[in-house]
Amino acid sequence: MKQNSTVKQQSLNPQPSARAKSQTTTAEILDERVLGALHAASEKKALEPVVLDLREIASFTDYFVIVSGANERQVQAISDEVNESLKKSGHAAARVEGYKTAEWVLLDYGDFVVHVFEQKARQFYDLERLWRESKRIELPPEISGESQGSLRSES
Repeated sequence: MKQNSTVKQQSLNPQPSARAKSQTTTAEILDERVLGALHAASEKKALEPVVLDLREIASFTDYFVIVSGANERQVQAISDEVNESLKKSGHAAARVEGYKTAEWVLLDYGDFVVHVFEQKARQFYDLERLWRESKRIELPPEISGESQGSLRSES
């Protein structure tokens, strides 16, 4: 019985493993539109950007781009920036869902889908866990926010 509860606990709270690390690939494989979406989101200070490679496990899209905003206004600002930036480069979204409530805005570009979450909604829906069989793309520091220092970390 104890073994079953341990397995269940591990599936609900997966720890990074050697297998997960082997599923990480670099951003070099991403096309310009996905990188453009990431840069646009970064311009509006999107939090915790993640790209999941779904090509081997899903037929409806190739990538999920997942970012968070601190509040509804930031979620809308991030969504607006991504949408406008890609539209200017000739790539309009096929569909935009959830903009008014701004808890979870979905921008569908066919080959990839951008999910902009309010932080609590991202934790609740936890797409990274739901799609844990996907490969996670390693993002460059300027996109992932690791290169930006904060006053707290410097003190």
